[in-house]
Amino acid sequence: MRPDPAPAGDLRTEDLSAGYPGRPVLDGVSVTLTSGRRTALLGANGCGKTTLLRCLSGAHRPGGGRVVVGERPLRHSRGALNAHRRIVQLVLQDPDDQLFSAEVTQDISFGPMNMGLPEDEVRDRVAEAIDLLGIGHLADRPTHQLSYGERKRVAVAGAMAMRPQWLLLDEPTAGLDPRGEDEMLAAIGRLEAYGTTVVMATHDVALALAWASDAVVVTGGRSVQGPVTDLLADPDLLAAAHLRMPWPLVLARRCGWPVQPRDLDEVLAVLRLV
Repeated sequence: MRPDPAPAGDLRTEDLSAGYPGRPVLDGVSVTLTSGRRTALLGANGCGKTTLLRCLSGAHRPGGGRVVVGERPLRHSRGALNAHRRIVQLVLQDPDDQLFSAEVTQDISFGPMNMGLPEDEVRDRVAEAIDLLGIGHLADRPTHQLSYGERKRVAVAGAMAMRPQWLLLDEPTAGLDPRGEDEMLAAIGRLEAYGTTVVMATHDVALALAWASDAVVVTGGRSVQGPVTDLLADPDLLAAAHLRMPWPLVLARRCGWPVQPRDLDEVLAVLRLV
């Protein structure tokens, strides 16, 4: 097992503005992602979730404001970006955007090798990431022979081989069948137990409610942050963000319950008391 590095601190944006030529996307977004807490990033298609993740990872340079880790602002020099990516890793929604090699183990080793690490350490990191993602049976497989869900887990393993303190996941369960979703969430749980803080962008409000402690809702180029139960129980915010209230909170609202259940088990616990 790797030694626990000194925590880098919270990951945040300050008055961040970002977009693309002729298309502004984010306008003055300030969020604080707390180390050790699960955060769900929510919003409609095109609202800027991926752009925000790309800014946080250093992959997209904002037009205004800044990204800060702990007390250290992100600089966009080559050396500073390389250092930042050892702390913060992004996995995009489509795994084919991040799989470069013909074979699974080779692909997972890509990042550590580019860091110039000794071969023994690269092998240790690859073995560690394969174990964390539960993909030992895929280690010698060609990447083009993998299923979509398997390719997603290999892409996450490649990011974990960098041993980041922060892992930003863009729609990690999108396109997966129920078994694939369960496997991905189990893998995420192992990553967290290992000391990595996970931020997940998702359209699945029921998943966000059950999984996250905090939420960031992006709408109209701005952001609203707070406890996930509070934000997903706010009908006005959800309407503005083109999101639906998750069913446990709809049930609690219609039944007049004074609590906000997050999943089926918590709903059943309330029903036993009423």
